[in-house]
Amino acid sequence: MSARPGALRGFSEQARSAWMGSPLPRFLAWWKDELLGLLPGTLRARWLRGATPCLLTFEDTVLVLRAPGRRAPLASLAAGLSPEQTRAALRAATADIDPADLRLVSALGPHAALRRTLHLPVAAAADLRRVLGFEIDRQTPFRADAVYFDACVRSRTAALLEVELVAAPRAVVDPLLARLTALGIAVDAVDVVVDDVPLGLNLLPPGRRAVRRDPRRRLNAALAAAFLLFTVLALQQWLGNRRAALSALRAEVAAEQAPAARVAALRTRLEQGRIADAYLARRKAEAPSMVRLLSELTRSLPDGTWIDRLSVTTSPGQVGLQGESTQTAGLIERLQHAPMLADPAFQGVIQPDPQSGRERFYIVARLRGQGDEHAARAH
Repeated sequence: MSARPGALRGFSEQARSAWMGSPLPRFLAWWKDELLGLLPGTLRARWLRGATPCLLTFEDTVLVLRAPGRRAPLASLAAGLSPEQTRAALRAATADIDPADLRLVSALGPHAALRRTLHLPVAAAADLRRVLGFEIDRQTPFRADAVYFDACVRSRTAALLEVELVAAPRAVVDPLLARLTALGIAVDAVDVVVDDVPLGLNLLPPGRRAVRRDPRRRLNAALAAAFLLFTVLALQQWLGNRRAALSALRAEVAAEQAPAARVAALRTRLEQGRIADAYLARRKAEAPSMVRLLSELTRSLPDGTWIDRLSVTTSPGQVGLQGESTQTAGLIERLQHAPMLADPAFQGVIQPDPQSGRERFYIVARLRGQGDEHAARAH
């Protein structure tokens, strides 16, 4: 089901009031002025012209057309012209203005309207026109249905709105609009002019305001859509270039990884070989020399002593001697003077051998380290 036109107009007015009361329009206007100031004057004048209001006033029976801020009129139309002649004269006077930008404004003098400054709660901005409709009876000597009014938000705080209300009696505005209609002129707005400068309001109610379709809006929308499309395409191209560069970099890294892996493997093998060589050298240095051990045993053991079994373990360093001797009692003392042996002692029981007449023994001694060996030699 379609919405009623009155409800749509009310919603549009609420949205317009909320928009005009926000700080965003002022920021966008400032930003626009700053950007336009960067353009050359000729280009700015040719391509960036906006709505151009022209003021219509009656001076006795003469219709005068003026541009805001200029005292010299653009045209003065005497009474008695037909609507066709009036429109032709207006077109000739505004020939340098794009018809899409031309706005005809019926101008009221400053004494034809009442101006009041109101302070309203911020919540009133959501439906400012309706709130002001209730304020007309209190702020002016007229009823709300007897005036045309409009307002603008001059300032805003966290709690209050400073609103300027402008109201003009219908008894003043309606005859003026009727005279313009009789001349075939449809105005876009009714405004109040102070010191040749309009206030920038429109006293006409929303239902009577002219609805203009900007022919450049469709072009601007197409340009904006094209800009967004090209922006997306440029971003896609940039992302594609980044992906291609990343893929190429990954390929280069992958190509360099194989030689690097081989170098790392060779380095690992070299380090392992160095560690193994160091370990073997250390074990060799720690292991006793069997030739020296046999030489010391030969010098230390007396004649009449035979070794049947000799066992050497390096961890822990220990020597085991099993054999027969005719001088078993002096073996320990003689082995104590061997530089490579320490703490010699008999293990088990010394047993005589009836066949050979010698005594069987088993001696265990500790292998000295290099430091112990040097200390034993010094001792």
